[in-house]
Order: sequence, then structure tokens, then C-alpha cells
Amino acid sequence: MNWSDFYLICFLVGFGLSVVALLAGSVHVHLPHLHVHQGIHLGRGGLGGRGADLSWFNFGTIAAFLAWFGGTGYLLEHYYGVWFLLALGVATLSGIGAASIVFLFLAKVLMSREAALDPIDYDMTGVLGRLSIPIRSGGTGELIYSQEGTRRVTGARSHDGAPIAKGAEVMVTRYEKGIAYVRPWEDALGDTEPRA
Repeated sequence: MNWSDFYLICFLVGFGLSVVALLAGSVHVHLPHLHVHQGIHLGRGGLGGRGADLSWFNFGTIAAFLAWFGGTGYLLEHYYGVWFLLALGVATLSGIGAASIVFLFLAKVLMSREAALDPIDYDMTGVLGRLSIPIRSGGTGELIYSQEGTRRVTGARSHDGAPIAKGAEVMVTRYEKGIAYVRPWEDALGDTEPRA
């Protein structure tokens, strides 16, 4: 086996892994699950984004490295007859460059909005909202509110059992078993500071 064959095998393995990743992501092919935790994990803010817990040594970067390393090495060795060490160096740089581009795309674009969940961000007490369905005396209505930049809906009951009209601005005083207990915003102004 010569170096051209080695490079060609690396290219075919890298390209094959890329095809498997494409098929597994688009047609939901379920392959045996294997957990391998190696590489460097960057902590929060290590990439300047919110989703920074991504290892640089992952399936996508390995596939990109192998494909570009093998393809470049094969072309330089087989077609251009470049000296062995020069071909190896250029192929390695090419593979590292491709793997870096894939990693940066994953970290900056695909995972830029990922963040660790903080329970305080989802605490309903003090949340402001508007009733889309009125609350009758002792009954249940519907509250629309914004949380983490998303419009959300939940069931709502009056804090003291009194009716509250549709469209009224309300504040959540407590949240139990999926129901928000609310009071009109005007009544809550003197009692508690709201959370946006």
C-alpha cells in the first residue's frame, strides 16, 4: 500500500461519515448509540456565544478532517507527485482548516442560541400578562405572557376568586399545578414589583 492509497482511504471514510450524518439527520436512521467523551470542552462564554459547551473533537469535525486531509493528500500525491512531507503537511493543514470551519459553523451558527437552563428564568411569580379568556367568579381563564422571548399561554384563576375581564393586564401571584393565580395589575402595583 502506498501513500496515495492511504489518502484515498481517509477521503472515503471521511466522505462516508458525512453521508451517514446526512442520512441520519434527514431520514431519522437510528444507529447503535455510543457515548464517547473526549476532547476539550469550552466553558460558558469560551466561544463568545451562549452555547459554548461543544467539544472541538466531534463527529462533524472528524468527518471534515478525514475528507479534506484524504482528498488533498490524494490529489497532491497521486496526480502532482509532490514530495511526501510537503504533501503530508499541506494535507494536514487542509484537514485542520476544514475541521475548524465545521466547528465554528456548529458553535457560532447552529448552537448560538443554546444555553443552560436557569430555574429562576422560568419562575412564574411576578410575571405580567394579559387575559385572552376572561376569568369568571371562581372559574378559570387563559393568560398570555412572554418568557425567554417566546409567547406562551397557561390557565389562570383569580387570586381572590373575583372575576377579571378579557384583555386585563394581570400579574401572577403564585403558580400551582399548571395554573397561574393572578390579580389585576392595578391592584398589584402597591404590593409587589413585577418581573418582566
